[in-house]
Amino acid sequence: MSSDGLQACRLLARAQDGVISRRQALRSGASPDVIDGLLRTERWQVLHRGVYATFTGQPSKSATLWAAVHRAGSGAALSHATAAELFGLSDQRSSLIHLSVPVARQVTSMNGAVVHRSTRLADAIHPSLLPPRTRLEETVLDLVDQATNFDVALSVVCSASQRRLTTPAKLLAAMSRRSKLRWRSELIKALGEVGAGVHSILEYRYLHQVERPHGLPQADRQARLDADGRNRYLDNLYRDFALCVELDGLQAHPDEQRWQDLRRINSIIQNGFTVLRYGWIDVNQHACETAVQVGAVMQHLGWQASTRPCNPVCPARNYRLARS
Repeated sequence: MSSDGLQACRLLARAQDGVISRRQALRSGASPDVIDGLLRTERWQVLHRGVYATFTGQPSKSATLWAAVHRAGSGAALSHATAAELFGLSDQRSSLIHLSVPVARQVTSMNGAVVHRSTRLADAIHPSLLPPRTRLEETVLDLVDQATNFDVALSVVCSASQRRLTTPAKLLAAMSRRSKLRWRSELIKALGEVGAGVHSILEYRYLHQVERPHGLPQADRQARLDADGRNRYLDNLYRDFALCVELDGLQAHPDEQRWQDLRRINSIIQNGFTVLRYGWIDVNQHACETAVQVGAVMQHLGWQASTRPCNPVCPARNYRLARS
């Protein structure tokens, strides 16, 4: 190999976290004999068939991703859970690498990898980020399409919005470019509420199972409050009644997190607000009872109406009769 060819291989591999494919090395000026010699002397190591690490030792996570992309072939990109991890869309770490390839591509099985086929991958790949990956909105919709139920689909959308990685408008635009998508009609409705401040499944359930069915006033979602010299965002603020309804989706908190939550609630109360706090069971299993309680507190704070029963056996009906 000429010195120029060796330098070209080094520069290319450096840009790919030390990974290079055999095809790239040949194009850079390396001969097959030289490549085989580097492998034989263990200066390079095989990561996949035809894909090499130009270093010794354990490959980094990024090098592993680059190797998987090269093994999948030209036009391949990281996608689904792997792309979501790279974008910071999810805190979960998948043990598998997810890749998408053009639909006509035949890829033999790869250890530790899941290969998806796409009819529109060229349009879905991010134009500049490396290793190659699908765009953020495409990644979100890939995960939505795989969701086994609507709650899972909506949680992906809420996470992307809450972390300010994208917007409902961008997701709607990406949805319009897909001829097929699971949960399309449900998500179109939900995205309007996500844009108005619904940031989690629990907040969505509160809106659809507690507030609306029982005729409660519409709350401001993610209302900003200046407290303790910092901005705090309230899940549901009934501004006319200085009532805040906070929703807690976690089943348990570490001590430090619990202390931070208590300080947050206390600072809200310190600013003159009444605070009610509910969790999953209150919203999912006891939505009617929760609505009755919110309505009762709101009446004490000046609400002139009353909680509306959502069905003939709703507890709000008995509460209204008792007050009449």
